[in-house]
Amino acid sequence: MASSLRCFLRTGKNAVSALQRREFHRTLPVAVQVTVRDALNQAMDEELERDERVFLLGEEVAQYDGAYKVSRGLWKKYGDKRIIDTPITEMGFAGIAVGAAMAGLRPICEFMTFNFSMQAIDQVINSAAKTYYMSAGQQSVPIVFRGPNGASAGVAAQHSQCFAAWYGHCPGLKVVSPWSAEDAKGLLKSAIRDDNPVVFLENELMYGVPFEMSEESQSKDFTIPIGKAKVERQGNHITLVTHSRYVSHCLDAAAVLAKEGIECEVINLRTIRPLDVESIETSVMKTNHLVTVEGGWPQYGVGAEICARIMEGPAFNYLDAPVTRVTGVDIPMPYAKILEDNSVPQIKDVIFSVKKTLNV
Repeated sequence: MASSLRCFLRTGKNAVSALQRREFHRTLPVAVQVTVRDALNQAMDEELERDERVFLLGEEVAQYDGAYKVSRGLWKKYGDKRIIDTPITEMGFAGIAVGAAMAGLRPICEFMTFNFSMQAIDQVINSAAKTYYMSAGQQSVPIVFRGPNGASAGVAAQHSQCFAAWYGHCPGLKVVSPWSAEDAKGLLKSAIRDDNPVVFLENELMYGVPFEMSEESQSKDFTIPIGKAKVERQGNHITLVTHSRYVSHCLDAAAVLAKEGIECEVINLRTIRPLDVESIETSVMKTNHLVTVEGGWPQYGVGAEICARIMEGPAFNYLDAPVTRVTGVDIPMPYAKILEDNSVPQIKDVIFSVKKTLNV
């Protein structure tokens, strides 16, 4: 009996000892699926909470939760003083926002679409962009102009323009064009914290698209630096440089071309001004070929600027073929769907341009 008890106790001790030595498998944190719309909402919510000087104003941003529901829930949480519905007068509320920024607040001015920002372009350019320079650095204008930009679906000529080149032309502005949910959150938070006026170009067709967001990007301290591009796909045959919705087109085209043995490097610009020329040059020096892809018009566009910068810099001597641009067609946007589809870049256009550039 005593020996049986000793045996039982010894076995128990061994079991406990083994349990203590055992290393449990720890699973990595699972990335969460977040839409671009919700990522933008999170960014504004976190910055409104972090800094009481931040406020949002624009048409239908408060009680209606935003025309595209980007500001959903913010009015109920922060009230009338922080989330402000405005009349339909872009020149008026953009001017109020710029004045508030000059007085020390940090406004987020939403345009229901950037096509309507043309009503307020004097405030954006002459009041916001130039004041820091004209005051010899004494007066900053920390403001974000944000809203959907570029072609949507079935909204014709007056609601389909891409303003990346328009605003990217102007000194004094920073111009941001996110693609993914992570881009949207990290760049919007950086834009709100920046002491310069930032034009933040979203895309209506991307609002409902879900992306995986890492644990790091879900942190309230997460930001992405303005002015830094991201290589979304590594490749060594040709470089595709693009921004906003057309990052998806380029990645899809790259997947098709990979099956034919062509490896594309896809660069997501993220920022139009300042342009991350260094990242583009580094890639071109590796691949020796370049295609630019954008939804805007070709003349004086983002792709045209990239072509000029490559020609003027050290990467030009590494090119084995002329740079090719894929752009929107040089016409006002038609309303009919078949004409609209033929007026903006498609995946097949990217594939065709890559093969043309590589002469295959």
